[in-house]
Amino acid sequence: MNSSNRKPTLVFDYDGTIHETMLLYENAFRKCYRWLVENRYVVEEEITTSRISQWLGMNAKDMWDAFQPDLAQKIKDIASKKIGDEMLKGISEGKAKWYSGAETVLTALREEGYRMVILSNCKITYKEMNWKQFQMNRWFEEFYDCESFAFAPKEEIIKEIEKTYPGPMIVIGDRESDLRGAKSINAKFIGCDYGYGSDEELAASDQRIHDITELLEAIRLCTEK
Repeated sequence: MNSSNRKPTLVFDYDGTIHETMLLYENAFRKCYRWLVENRYVVEEEITTSRISQWLGMNAKDMWDAFQPDLAQKIKDIASKKIGDEMLKGISEGKAKWYSGAETVLTALREEGYRMVILSNCKITYKEMNWKQFQMNRWFEEFYDCESFAFAPKEEIIKEIEKTYPGPMIVIGDRESDLRGAKSINAKFIGCDYGYGSDEELAASDQRIHDITELLEAIRLCTEK
């Protein structure tokens, strides 16, 4: 098929785009934070849900550098693992949830012949647990995690994805890191307002959606331009 006639490959972010991650992340973070306070690694402060949600979409290194830049790296690593382990526990217990309508939308896209992959700022174990729990092979070709690329930014990893999936792409996500990834390869970007990014982060989106059920129409608009 001529590349100009090929359906674009859809590159999805995961947390805040498909996965309603705060249902797991906030509890995992607060348990870890209590441990940090109780062991006097940090001085206790009030941390709002809104602030916690801002860290979703960051890789672990960037999150801890933003939250506690002066914390010893050894403690950051332990804390990161505690959060990760707690989230994996929640997934294994069936507490992880996708946004309502996500499976229906993904099935419709698959039936229309789109190839779909995930690109997430997550760790390998998190990727593998979600892939198995949600049987993601029903829709997705691959799940790219940033740990496998030494926590490189998405604009670098997406260039590797291009090598496997040449041709047009549309990137779908809720954070500025997703937008930067799209723009780095001149791909269209659909910003997900229902996720964890700010209005300012998504201002340069080609299309904006307020619910995942609006995605099919947004993709059609992107491909018509």
